[in-house]
Amino acid sequence: MKTLSSKSSIAQLALLAVAGSMLAADSDNPHAEHAKVVSPPKLVKVVRDATRQFLDVNAATAANYTPLFGCVSGPDHGAMGVHYINGSLVGDGEIDGSRPEALIYEPSEGKMRLVGVEYIVDAATWLAHHDAPPMLEGQAFQLVNSPNRYGLPAFFELHVWAWRDNPRGAFVDWNTRVSCEGQ
Repeated sequence: MKTLSSKSSIAQLALLAVAGSMLAADSDNPHAEHAKVVSPPKLVKVVRDATRQFLDVNAATAANYTPLFGCVSGPDHGAMGVHYINGSLVGDGEIDGSRPEALIYEPSEGKMRLVGVEYIVDAATWLAHHDAPPMLEGQAFQLVNSPNRYGLPAFFELHVWAWRDNPRGAFVDWNTRVSCEGQ
């Protein structure tokens, strides 16, 4: 009986060692262990529910989302994809989790695949009525100052990778699993 217990303990240790080496192999995500057992943040769920209707890019264009800036990529950061922006939502100065200002698509094999969203608000408009940058479901927006690569006035933004996992985190701007090569 003691031998069975020892064999069982050895088997459990072997399984733990294999699991540990699999987690260590995921070098893009230092929190890989947590990512595999924790459900997505609340905001990711909100975005999925709000944008499921836009999985087909034609639904986005029918809802006044227009592609701007082409496919946005970084030389060493991965990509963002093609931003389909709803100008009336950007101009309203409001943040609403169920109404993202931009839908982000990845071009692939002649099709566009929804991978995430971006919440955007003009910095001057926001700061005229608030003392701090916007937050949504506990996630802080980043300031993109002017001048910037888009030729826009300063704005606050928050990316949410709800439809494509980002090894660096659901709210990081650049996603190493998104590419512009499929255009």
